[in-house]
Amino acid sequence: MRPPVSSDALAMEGRRSIVLDAAYSLHDRAFFDNLGTVLVYAVIGTLINMAAIGPTLYGLNMIGAMGPMNFTFTEGLVFSSLISAVDPVAVLTIFQELGVHKDLYFLIFGESLLNDGMTVVMYTTMTNFMMMEEVFGYQYVVAVVAFVVVVFGGMLIGVAFGCITALVTKVTTDLRVVEPLALLGLSYLSYLTAELFHFSGIISLITCGLIQAHYALQNISQKSYTCVKYFTKMASATSDTIIFMFLGMVLVSDRHQWHTGFVMWSVFFCVFYRFVAVFLLTAIMNQYRIKKVGLEEQFIAAYGGLRGAVSFSLVNMLDESLGPRQIFITATLAIILVTIFIQGTTVKPLVALLQIRKANTGKKSLSEEISDTTMDHIMAGIEEIVGQHGDFY
Repeated sequence: MRPPVSSDALAMEGRRSIVLDAAYSLHDRAFFDNLGTVLVYAVIGTLINMAAIGPTLYGLNMIGAMGPMNFTFTEGLVFSSLISAVDPVAVLTIFQELGVHKDLYFLIFGESLLNDGMTVVMYTTMTNFMMMEEVFGYQYVVAVVAFVVVVFGGMLIGVAFGCITALVTKVTTDLRVVEPLALLGLSYLSYLTAELFHFSGIISLITCGLIQAHYALQNISQKSYTCVKYFTKMASATSDTIIFMFLGMVLVSDRHQWHTGFVMWSVFFCVFYRFVAVFLLTAIMNQYRIKKVGLEEQFIAAYGGLRGAVSFSLVNMLDESLGPRQIFITATLAIILVTIFIQGTTVKPLVALLQIRKANTGKKSLSEEISDTTMDHIMAGIEEIVGQHGDFY
């Protein structure tokens, strides 16, 4: 039994609203303080997972360690690219409930959101490779260049539409009713424009959302802000619920092809390489961070890599003619179930057991606000004088 709506439409519509709401949530100083580490996790970490999971599974298949199964090296890379997507909604829900401190929260949430854009770009590249009869060496170089162009092209379009939104909302003081429409419409237009030029629509939407949150939301009225805030949250929650409803429909389908060896090895290596990437990259980044990421926090960051709607959407977009398509779908569903129901339900007691520092929920006093703001301005002035620009520039 297949869903009555195409998987392509489901993936596109669901990702837009989820990503936009998440992008608005990233407008926080703690996120920008940890932006370097987040980018390393999202870019390098995703590449490590993609370059490790697929080839490892292919190697095990070649030596007969998972039983009889036929898939090519490129098909293995396609599977590893789609299964590397960490679900931002699942991460957001769990860590908001746990109330972990902001540095850890934005490290994991920011990485899971930016990881989505990276995963979709890599998935598209790998599926193009899969359609070719033979892949030559220079085509890998072209793929790397195309990857950079697609990512940065999407960022530039997102910045452009974010700035346009800020300019438009500067002149809407006499017509407040159009402010929510301007923000939501232009953010949607940034996605469409990026996709029109074959850039990354998700990267464009994330960038546009960040620019809008920093500039445009400061121009609109409180009522318009409330409308935008709760509309995006409602659309995000609805989209995620619908996607998981379709996931449930696919889960009870009679078209599954269960391959014990492939499923078990896939689950193991998804978790294993997630831990390897997080611990390796954090060890490097801790050399440059003022606030070090502790071992307990690294464990939670690795353990919180839940798979969900994005991986499910991408695996359903695979071409029907792909030989191991049904096995890939079954394995993806198994990984989603394991990460959400086992890791997701056990992360809360683990946070308590490891005594992870919680967020300070109390409001700052007036003297603390004045002191913090004064120190920010002083540090910005010092950075300007010494000529070394840091977090306060």
